[in-house]
Amino acid sequence: MEKLLYPAVFSPLEEQPGYCVTIPDLPGCVTQGESLEDAVQMAIDAASGWLLDELEDGNKLPPASHANSIKCEEGEFVTMLILDIDEYAEKYGNKAIRKNCTLPAWLNTSA
Repeated sequence: MEKLLYPAVFSPLEEQPGYCVTIPDLPGCVTQGESLEDAVQMAIDAASGWLLDELEDGNKLPPASHANSIKCEEGEFVTMLILDIDEYAEKYGNKAIRKNCTLPAWLNTSA
């Protein structure tokens, strides 16, 4: 699978430094970070996890909106997240994988 692009809305937090991040195309996908860099990383992780759950459940992924179609409030901004779902799935996915290994003959209990 190629990398996916989804828009994210960054809203400055009012009572502490940082940003709240909402991914409009992924219902309920909201996170936050203490700095802009942290918020971007948290948003990538949250969106990747959301999408991986959908794929593992056999669902189609929602189409991504164009960044310029997202409406923002004063102080908010939109940026595109680059999501590498293959890399994320390799690290966090629930798929079973097969690994072969060689065992010493004395461990063979079927003989």
